[in-house]
Amino acid sequence: MKIGKVPENILKRSVMKQLHYKRDEVLMGPSIGEDCTALKLEDDEIVVMSTDPITGTANDIGNLAIQVTANDLASSGAEPIGVMLTILLPDGTREIKLKRIMEQMEVACAAAHIQIMGGHTEVTSAVTRPVVNVVGVGKTKVGRMISTAGARPGMDIVLTKWIGIEGTTIIAKEKEEELKEHFSSSFVDGAKELDKYLSVVPEAMVAVENNVAAMHDITEGGVYGALWEMAEASGVGLEADLKAIPIKQETVEICEYYDVNPYGLISSGSMLMAAEDGAALVKAIEDAGINAAVIGKFTDSNDRVIVRDDDRRFLEPPKTDELYKVC
Repeated sequence: MKIGKVPENILKRSVMKQLHYKRDEVLMGPSIGEDCTALKLEDDEIVVMSTDPITGTANDIGNLAIQVTANDLASSGAEPIGVMLTILLPDGTREIKLKRIMEQMEVACAAAHIQIMGGHTEVTSAVTRPVVNVVGVGKTKVGRMISTAGARPGMDIVLTKWIGIEGTTIIAKEKEEELKEHFSSSFVDGAKELDKYLSVVPEAMVAVENNVAAMHDITEGGVYGALWEMAEASGVGLEADLKAIPIKQETVEICEYYDVNPYGLISSGSMLMAAEDGAALVKAIEDAGINAAVIGKFTDSNDRVIVRDDDRRFLEPPKTDELYKVC
């Protein structure tokens, strides 16, 4: 495809024809020449919005774009409704690439009950690989919105699933051939399949029903970055036990192979939560079939500390994600 807006005939066959899932709240959906969308909500509901680009990988970019956006909305306690897309493609991109991105997005959206409401698709010399930016739209009841800033001293820190699963699956897909020279095919395939855990929407919905005080999905900067951000937003300190942080063996071994720190690796699929009774929240999440653990407490100190046995180290503000050392 040449530089400029994607031609109408390509939009119709490779974009519009991939879109099937609909929501009742969406009054005006995507069509040729339509720049806006419209929603109708109930009187006691509020709109929650987010935006995020996917730039760190070209593989599975459509799926990741939807998962990350749904996770952002879920971390505020909102039910995802729809997304608006901006897709920027390098000069010379084949139409089949655009079609596959849209297919990935539609599959991810249908699984999460999200409608693609509209967007913009363009071929441009400003990028050298596909870039997808997603604006997410969700809803929640008045008075039920959750923020990152709700943690208070004495609350437990709860972490869901395992850290680094997003980074692990990205590396496994980007470096599959290289990894299969060092690890077994079944091991690498297992690492790739960790993408089935990328959604935090289910645990967020459980947490909202079980008195969660704050939530923050773990993205760039990994769990260390997310812990810092949650404490900074809430104006509290924290003490977390490194040994209590759940991590998959695939993540450990792939991070060791590339000499990257898994605790600084992008971790969509894992959520940080603050709760007065972390054990009760963990039980509710585990009863829903999702792994979770209490990993520490928020404190009234300014210190943000990671503990491992007798060793104590202070957290620093988030740094460049470890993923960029590999991909």
